[in-house]
Amino acid sequence: MLRILGIDPGTATTGWAILEEDDGKIVPIAYGHISTSPKRSTSERIKEVADDIENIIRKYSPTEGVVEDLFFFKNIKTVMKVSQSRGGILLALEKMGLKIFEYTPLQVKQALTGYGRAEKKQIQIMVKSILKLKEIPKPDDTADAIAIAICHLNSRKMNNF
Repeated sequence: MLRILGIDPGTATTGWAILEEDDGKIVPIAYGHISTSPKRSTSERIKEVADDIENIIRKYSPTEGVVEDLFFFKNIKTVMKVSQSRGGILLALEKMGLKIFEYTPLQVKQALTGYGRAEKKQIQIMVKSILKLKEIPKPDDTADAIAIAICHLNSRKMNNF
């Protein structure tokens, strides 16, 4: 049985998901998001996200962490904030001893829909379908974290990780 932590990084909102693969089936264990206050400094927000990630790892004991990699952003301010958050998250995963994997949004879309330019709604529908959920997880960052985790589970099979 394999248990992984999927993460969609952000400073304001970070999505996370714990999925397990058991006998070829993907099972959702827990998922949610971390929200930070815009009134706090960037460093405080990054620390809060990293601390929460460490607490999630302690609670659910995944062995692998999967983080969305940066691919392309139109807004340089946004990419800088997400990069800073990713750094804090990667450090937390490393400190907690998880094996770390990274996938671009293009890779995630390709893995879930077969089309690298799929719309966000298509990814959300696939997440709901694959996990047999009653509704699409909210906010979008949570559904994205689940999608990243599913991408990794499928990639593990093809790449024999």
